[in-house]
Amino acid sequence: MVKAFPTAMGAGILIAVCCSFLGTLVVLKRLVFIGATLSQTAACGIAAAFFYHLHPFLGAVVFNLAAVTLLALSTEEERVPRDAVMAMVFILTSSLSVLLVSKTAEGLDEVHSLLYGDLIITSSADLHVLLWVLVPLTVLVLLFFRPLLYTFVDRDEAKILGIRVRFWELFFYYILGIVVSGASKVAGMLLVFCYLVIPAMTALMVSNRLRDAIAISILLAVFSTLFGFYFSYVHDFPTNQVIAVTSCLMLGVVLAGKRIFGSLASIFFSVSR
Repeated sequence: MVKAFPTAMGAGILIAVCCSFLGTLVVLKRLVFIGATLSQTAACGIAAAFFYHLHPFLGAVVFNLAAVTLLALSTEEERVPRDAVMAMVFILTSSLSVLLVSKTAEGLDEVHSLLYGDLIITSSADLHVLLWVLVPLTVLVLLFFRPLLYTFVDRDEAKILGIRVRFWELFFYYILGIVVSGASKVAGMLLVFCYLVIPAMTALMVSNRLRDAIAISILLAVFSTLFGFYFSYVHDFPTNQVIAVTSCLMLGVVLAGKRIFGSLASIFFSVSR
């Protein structure tokens, strides 16, 4: 366990950095639920891989790319909105995961592993997959960050500038789907969803500058990961859950701080008048 600890911590930090970075675009686009949908779809793909005796990453990628294609084909103008499509995919893959895993040798215990994961048992092979998948794809997003940002922040202005918004949306969704596929095998559905949403939400509440918000989001995700490993090691708690709770507590502190500061500011200005 001690020998595997650096590997697990390296995997956790890598997932935290990549997912919290991509999560800023997810939150800006107001597609928070896509994180839960793709994480659950990846879990379903891993369950299918166990059922058919395939590599878990392959199953997760196939299922997530299929889900991303379905989501990309749906538009906000259609009578069935994209949120409804995501809800359908989430419900379908959640149920299908249980059905598939119930017929494997591991049974329903494997469902718990797919949902919650356990960073502490990350293997060297898992870390290598993450390095070969997450790092290049994150760099690719950085290289094309400008058209992605225009597409996600102001779709109409992006069209005026000649940016192919449908292409760049699909580009990002495919990358997000593959990243979530690789991360879910190691971190589990809930922690990946946490990394995609909570640090970005916290950072965007702290700073209005996107560059600063991205940096803060990454720092918060890394801090919660390091603290999670330390606290779980000292007090013998599940690592993933400590990381998730730490991330949520930091968001709660920021929310409370902004509310208190806003109330004090309004009182100060009313008194000064």
